[in-house]
Amino acid sequence: MKKFVFVAMCGLLSASASTAQVKDGNKYVPYEERTGNESVVYFTRNLSAEGLIKAYEQVSGQIEGHVGVKLHTGEAKGPNIIPREWVKALLEKDLKGATVIETNTYYEGDRYTTDQHRKTLKVNGWTFCPVDILDEQGTTTLPVVGGKWFKKMSVGGHLTNYDAMVALTHFKGHTQGGFGGSNKNIGIGCADGRIGKAWIHTTPGQPNQWDIAEEEFMERMTESTKATIDYFGPRVTYVNVMRNMSVSCDCEGVAAAPVVTPNVGILSSTDILAIDQACIDIIYAMTAEEHHDMVERIESRHGLRQLSYMKELGMGNNRYVLIDLDNGGKRITAQDAVKGLKPF
Repeated sequence: MKKFVFVAMCGLLSASASTAQVKDGNKYVPYEERTGNESVVYFTRNLSAEGLIKAYEQVSGQIEGHVGVKLHTGEAKGPNIIPREWVKALLEKDLKGATVIETNTYYEGDRYTTDQHRKTLKVNGWTFCPVDILDEQGTTTLPVVGGKWFKKMSVGGHLTNYDAMVALTHFKGHTQGGFGGSNKNIGIGCADGRIGKAWIHTTPGQPNQWDIAEEEFMERMTESTKATIDYFGPRVTYVNVMRNMSVSCDCEGVAAAPVVTPNVGILSSTDILAIDQACIDIIYAMTAEEHHDMVERIESRHGLRQLSYMKELGMGNNRYVLIDLDNGGKRITAQDAVKGLKPF
């Protein structure tokens, strides 16, 4: 990217704070090797507006008041984002009066400034409801409790105008994070474009905007997420859509790598770790041919550290009960969820 501004790292802990890293971000931990409680994750193969609504309604119990729907609205003409008509149907049925919330990007592109961002929203069809660019009028900070990189995180200033948040996430790969689930959608997507994202991505005083990577990047991003979900408490819920899963993020727009991973379905939970872990388990349950590119992207970036660090920070459970909404609510496994997938 062409240029960026280094920002004072006032959100960092002191240099004397422990920053020892666990190097496990390229190692997948099978379900039987995990410990702790189980959360509930709902699953449907119905990739449609109806499926999205059904998944959301399982986890919507505490979503009320002024609701922000955290959605990646995509670079101009991005081919893989969640279909607008699905989101429109969800808002019209279950989230009347809700607002889609976004922040500006840290890189120069179609959403770098608020003016550019609003033009891109029109191009991509996000015109059926209000869209609040959270950092349009500045920033605020939220505390990071128990973090080793941050004591606070800079987020879009409008975030605290909301009573509740729905993280509506297109699950896919990610160039820096390995994969982008609910954790990435919130941790990067709520951090403001100039300060918070700089704290996560960049060591000050050197020319590489993206020098923070692998385990350290996963931990910083996860601490950012924790600041936001701690703010909302029980008034946040998560829906992950496993469709058009390029190894590239939606921030790459039309330049995203071709999709080769089969479509799967839609998951929902009130536990952010459980839902992202379930999506990862589903990827790993695929055949080698089906998941080769996605697993390579996840492990080469050490993206699995997102999951282990969420557990260390007490953000949820990596064990879960997977409920099949298509078959009477029976418990299934990740292996069951990927039976009979159609090649993309």
